[in-house]
Amino acid sequence: MSNSPVNILIVDDIAHNITALKALLTRPDVAVLVADSGTAALDLLLKHEVALAILDVNMPGMNGFELAALMRGSPRTSHVPIIFLTATAQDASRTFRGYEAGAVDFLYKPFDPRILQSKVDVFVQLEQQKRQLAAQLVTTRQMLEANEMLMAVLSHDLRTPLGAVLASAEYLMRTAADQQSATVAARVKNSSLRMARMVDQLLNLARLQGGRLPLQPRSIELATLCRSVIDEFASRENGKRILFTSRGNTAGAWDTDLVWQAVSNLVSNALHHGAAGDVNVEVDGEAADFVRLKVANRGVIPPEVFPHLFKAFGPNNNGSRSREGLGLGLHIVHEIARMHGGTVDVKSDESGGTVFTIELPRMVTLQRGSFSGR
Repeated sequence: MSNSPVNILIVDDIAHNITALKALLTRPDVAVLVADSGTAALDLLLKHEVALAILDVNMPGMNGFELAALMRGSPRTSHVPIIFLTATAQDASRTFRGYEAGAVDFLYKPFDPRILQSKVDVFVQLEQQKRQLAAQLVTTRQMLEANEMLMAVLSHDLRTPLGAVLASAEYLMRTAADQQSATVAARVKNSSLRMARMVDQLLNLARLQGGRLPLQPRSIELATLCRSVIDEFASRENGKRILFTSRGNTAGAWDTDLVWQAVSNLVSNALHHGAAGDVNVEVDGEAADFVRLKVANRGVIPPEVFPHLFKAFGPNNNGSRSREGLGLGLHIVHEIARMHGGTVDVKSDESGGTVFTIELPRMVTLQRGSFSGR
């Protein structure tokens, strides 16, 4: 369809006018359809998609204005641009009636053929661009379908064997006959956990970019959610380093799962990439319209990393891709904040360390391009 000729419809009751116009406009990428009456034109419009209609005003039976009115009244042809041609003397009232009938232009005979050809070229190019966009849309949809297949693989085909490896490693750690066996089992477990985090990051990225994850806001306390996230980290290595404070009213309407993911990513990022010392999580609900979350650690982000910090597959705080993931964690945080109508920012220096700040409106304002379907 994208490579097929663009159809131009000519409607005139005089044969030599049609012949002249057809000779003027025909070229390899343009197919000229001709009709000698309004009725014949309507029949062609039912069978073909046209990029432009050139109508003679003075035709017996159904004149050009009446044909244009019928075209505008049909959903199939209401979008078709119309150029009127007339051999009568120039008349402002007729010209106005032509534009009122839906014309994009009104030409009086005799007209300069180069002018008409130039005008037609514009609509031919617009139609070709429209077809290219339609083809790109089909390609995008196919990519989204492939993305959904990737999500299925990540959520099932990878998680299932990974869970078996993790369970086996834990069993070997409990039943190891010597320290060397226990060490090997612990290494397998740690590698499995690292791979699980990578799978989770890829799955979240697929959902984000696939547009299949709609926000499901409901009333929650951000302070309560943060405590739950911190409790989950408490059993992990370095989990005891997390300190939590909150003040004010931390209630709002957000998507619990996504905000949980954002908080978890920031805390994990601080534990893995920050310098030794406490990780401080603070929720500030004293503002009327938004709640502010801060996650701070003593690490310092190199200045050259800042421009890429929230990009997918970007470098970590140390300037290289993390061995703990794929550089997706902060990108996902950024997208989750954006989709809630909020913001995420970071400050990092020697005196204050690194502080990530998320501000979430208490009521979600859905953003264009939000991810949808879960």
